[in-house]
Amino acid sequence: MTESPAGVAGRDRRVAPRYSYDANLEIEWGSAKLPGRVREISSGGMFIEMQDPLWLGARFAATWSLEDPLQIECEVRRVEPGRGIGVCYTIADSSARERVAALLERLGHQ
Repeated sequence: MTESPAGVAGRDRRVAPRYSYDANLEIEWGSAKLPGRVREISSGGMFIEMQDPLWLGARFAATWSLEDPLQIECEVRRVEPGRGIGVCYTIADSSARERVAALLERLGHQ
């Protein structure tokens, strides 16, 4: 049996569990620095509240304000006008990836 396109579009495509989280993020867009606030996070994505959201497909670097700031690369996957953006992110440094994995582990046990 095949599903209709409407059935596929209506389904939540997220695979990893999401957690509520609150942290500052500074987006580096060209020569501009844009403030954002992380509100939800998973192992490969996050929702960032920001006053003037970037557009779908935009790529940017960001500094995540953790105890020890973390550099991430992001791509906008969802835009919610007036609210923010859903992004997928990657972390180049293996020790930084381990820190994020530990953070997600803690959030999963709260």
